Amino acid sequence: MKRLLAACMLVAGVCAAQPQALLGNRESMELYTRMVQLMESTTAVVPGLARAGAPVIENMRQAIVNLQAAASRQDGMQHYNVLTNARAYLALADAIPKPYPFPQEAQRQFRELRESVERAEAHFIALLALKERQLGSPDRDQLERYREDNLKVGPPRQGQPRVVFFGDSITDGWPLNEYFPERDFVNRGISGQITSQMLARMQADVIDLKPAAMVILAGTNDIARGVPVEVIQNNLEMIADLAELHKIKPVLASILPIHDYNKDKDPGFLRSVSRPMTTIRRLNEWLQELCKKRGFLYLDYFSAIVDNAGMLKAELAEDGLHPNAAGYRVMAPLVLEAIGKVTAPVEEKKRRRFPF
Repeated sequence: MKRLLAACMLVAGVCAAQPQALLGNRESMELYTRMVQLMESTTAVVPGLARAGAPVIENMRQAIVNLQAAASRQDGMQHYNVLTNARAYLALADAIPKPYPFPQEAQRQFRELRESVERAEAHFIALLALKERQLGSPDRDQLERYREDNLKVGPPRQGQPRVVFFGDSITDGWPLNEYFPERDFVNRGISGQITSQMLARMQADVIDLKPAAMVILAGTNDIARGVPVEVIQNNLEMIADLAELHKIKPVLASILPIHDYNKDKDPGFLRSVSRPMTTIRRLNEWLQELCKKRGFLYLDYFSAIVDNAGMLKAELAEDGLHPNAAGYRVMAPLVLEAIGKVTAPVEEKKRRRFPF
């Protein structure tokens, strides 16, 4: 492993110049699945290989399952497990005598397997290079994402409360201008972020924009990455604290449920392994209690989109996590009602002060 890591460091520059070496999630899963198929088929033509290679093939299958269930398909250790087991299988195949003449189809399959392993190794090295760049990034929290947009926002509109929608991909993917035309709603979601990254963005992406309120929808990525519940709670409460300190009304939204209904279409749509519903419910109960204790508003998306089985309604998200247009249509009136509640006192005070 140390030698491989050292080699990765040496070729990191090459990988950066050749991004095509890095496979997409679906591509890597397809490649690994094909490698298992080739390993299984070649055991039939080499006496003794089926028995010797069985544990290695099973290790491969398990590594693929782990990757499919992982919070991130960039789990380097699981990719490494796939690669080392594939190479172990080829080493076993080379060590076991083969029948003569060796069938041409079997020769073709072994060639394809070797080429596939080389492709997997290139992907793994590119993946390590990517992680190295990410670790060395001076912008871990992605403050650069909205830097220029924030400069263009300008002051809040007169007579309309500005609201910042703050969160991860579920917020990032919500076209607010389409669902809430003529509203001073600002989207500051960033796909993939966890609550600690959002906490670091509070000054630039929320406070400096001087909103009357903010809608916080966060925590699902933390759960998926194994962030302790107590840490998620601390981060969310600190975000709300900062908002309150700067006279911004925090609206704390429930974490959305998930579903596994489309896992047969794409193994990556198996969501319940990395995002257990028990953890989601536990955090939502805590959010409700926090809002009661602190006088914040709790926005209950969860109850409106959960089905009788306790999962996200199938028709509201194809991938089991991110709302589709129908999902956002259910959420839109709920968030509007919540925003109205926290901004109404401000608007009422203005009317009393300026009755004309």
